[in-house]
Amino acid sequence: MLDHLGVQVADVDASLAFYLRVFGPLGMREAMRIPLDEGFVAGFGIGEGPPQFWLSPARGSETRELHVAFQAPDRAAVDAVHEAAVAAGVEVLHAPREWPEYHPGYYAVFLRDLDGHNVEAVNHGF
Repeated sequence: MLDHLGVQVADVDASLAFYLRVFGPLGMREAMRIPLDEGFVAGFGIGEGPPQFWLSPARGSETRELHVAFQAPDRAAVDAVHEAAVAAGVEVLHAPREWPEYHPGYYAVFLRDLDGHNVEAVNHGF
């Protein structure tokens, strides 16, 4: 349904490092960088695909929690994201487990990113 999603962050450099380290086990890579007068916009992709997730500098002071879920190819990848997050000292909101209330086979980990967003790695088990 979604083509791409952009998120404003307080520090693009720090958030870029966070997402690459924590979600690298899913194959997330920096696919594009667009320079700005002050800083840059970073686009992330999986594999050789186009950027689907974007980080840009915050343009205001108001922040509202956003939830973003990244698809994992299997449960081992969800567990690898959890391990990377713990190693990086990231706040774990919910450790990896099955969430049958969503649907049978829904296996996910929920984390807090540097700007307070709820970010998830999920495998649907299909």
